[in-house]
Amino acid sequence: MEALVVSIQGLSSNAGDLSNLHNLLKQAHDSLRAEESIRLLPLLDQLDPSLHSLGYLYIFEAYSSAAFSKEQVSAVVLPTARFINACDKEQIKLAPEKFISVCRRFKDFVMQLEAPLRGVAPMLTAIRKIQRSSEHLTALHPEFLLLCLLAKCYKAGLSVLDEDIFEVDQPKDLFLYCYYGGMICIGQKRFRKALELLHNVVTAPMSVVTAIAVESYKKYILVSLIHNGQFSPHLPKYTASVAQRNLKTYCQSYYELANSYSTGKIAEFETVAQKHREKFDNDNNLGLVKQAISSMYKRNIQRLTQTYLTLSLQDIANSVQLNSAKEAEMHVLQMIQDGEIFATINQKDGMVSFLEDPEQYKSCQMIEHIDSSIQRIMALSRKLTTMNENISCDPMYLAKVGRERQRFDFDDFDPVPQRFNI
Repeated sequence: MEALVVSIQGLSSNAGDLSNLHNLLKQAHDSLRAEESIRLLPLLDQLDPSLHSLGYLYIFEAYSSAAFSKEQVSAVVLPTARFINACDKEQIKLAPEKFISVCRRFKDFVMQLEAPLRGVAPMLTAIRKIQRSSEHLTALHPEFLLLCLLAKCYKAGLSVLDEDIFEVDQPKDLFLYCYYGGMICIGQKRFRKALELLHNVVTAPMSVVTAIAVESYKKYILVSLIHNGQFSPHLPKYTASVAQRNLKTYCQSYYELANSYSTGKIAEFETVAQKHREKFDNDNNLGLVKQAISSMYKRNIQRLTQTYLTLSLQDIANSVQLNSAKEAEMHVLQMIQDGEIFATINQKDGMVSFLEDPEQYKSCQMIEHIDSSIQRIMALSRKLTTMNENISCDPMYLAKVGRERQRFDFDDFDPVPQRFNI
């Protein structure tokens, strides 16, 4: 072990030496795993995690793989975070699977201590160090989003979710990334983005219906009701056939709830919600069901704006089945504040006047928003064209297309027409 430490100290300075060191560390892997963790700790004290990152990583991975008591875990969390922050990303990229293993152990440590917030910042640093680009989904993305969820640190998770992903190493990572990401967006009331992420899970290629897909579909149904005011049971044709056949079977109570929502009758919706309350509670979706009830009142109020120019608060309460004019006033005020309707309330006579959308789409801010949207769509179009060209040249794709394409005989083609005489 002492000789290994000397080699790490001497071979960590340039790329050529690092390659030799990596081979040496691979050979020492079994020996490191066989050592007691207490004997590995003094070796780490002789190394600088920023200069000797690769060697430090191998030794630390062997050390952290041991079983720790809660007291020992408390002592090892800080050194792990310091290593993640200090390590050289070029060195740890030589052994990404080791680095991922250490980071996953770190996540387990902070969860064991019931302090997920301590892991959020170091895990984000780890993602940035191991990513090939901002478009690359690493195995650490789901771990980071899980910590954000448990710590209720949703805004930190959004910093990752706002990046477009085009490179995925493992399908499971994508499933978990979209599922956890959808839950974070729900927590931040970003329902449109949540729908996009949950839709990705439900429509992703799969050979069997996974538990993640089922749970995502349940949330997808509820978020569709909240955001769109409706739910369509028809999945896109590119959805895996096994998902199209079986997802409904696992979500019967949610389908029943969606059907009752479409009637616009609050009492009927609440009856179905109460009937399956235990099921929704066990699925941790009861909060979303309550938000769906609240959104139903809003949808009913929005329908009134399409029919009336002026209406009393009491009439609104009667129409949407609220208990009092005061409750109707609170709903209308909240909707005005959220920009869901445009109206004014005359509190003297309790009348509500519905207005047209004041946006004229000619302000500098709106022009900048439209321009940025156009630029993003153009960039996406270029990316799609590049991906299409790469797939068209992929040997595996061409071999598959060649096997599936029907063979034609010469006689199957129409002859070339003769030139007509004019």
